[in-house]
Amino acid sequence: MKVTLSFEESASSDVSIMVDALRASTTITLALDNFKRIIPCFTPEEALDLKENIGGVLAGERNGKQIEGFELGNSPYVIKDFRPEHDTLIFTSTNGTRILENMTSKVLVGCLVNAKAVGLKSIELAGEHIDVVMAGVKGKFAVEDFLAAGEILYWIRENLEDCELSEYAEDAILKTRDYESLKKDFINSKTAKRLIELGCLDDVELCCLKNISGNVAIYENGELTLYI
Repeated sequence: MKVTLSFEESASSDVSIMVDALRASTTITLALDNFKRIIPCFTPEEALDLKENIGGVLAGERNGKQIEGFELGNSPYVIKDFRPEHDTLIFTSTNGTRILENMTSKVLVGCLVNAKAVGLKSIELAGEHIDVVMAGVKGKFAVEDFLAAGEILYWIRENLEDCELSEYAEDAILKTRDYESLKKDFINSKTAKRLIELGCLDDVELCCLKNISGNVAIYENGELTLYI
């Protein structure tokens, strides 16, 4: 099976794994402990209109900051302990939801906290090509996504007999084999430093934990639900 690593746009029409490690992918993954479905919206206005029509909990950020009028920001640390009265989360973020909008393949959501789980689920789902897609930050490469992608790719490679891995993907795997080095690079990334300045250290520390969740979100019919 062909296994590749891409930036912003998927090279696969089969299965793609969207990675926005800080923080959308992690928030989505952990939110599935408490919500039955997550509806990604591409603008705050769209999210507000949807809330009026169907109800639910609003969560989202722009440039790292919680959107005014939303119950929650894009905080996996907060959302993991949130106990909602509704089973629907309406979610928008600067980068992750933007990437989902243009996906045409079957899409899973991955990060460090579910790297093994999403890697194994992608093998179950794929027929010929798995592409791990880094969201980046506003069109620019983000090292934290590269590191999370590398961990996901490692579990794909280790569990796939016929694995045709691109060189870029191999490089990402190599970068993640020393976990202490990975954590250092993750926490020292530009995105992490900016979030820490905004008071989100708890989010950053949570997002760089490996394989603490078995949740894998699948994006179908405009919704994210738990892939079983």
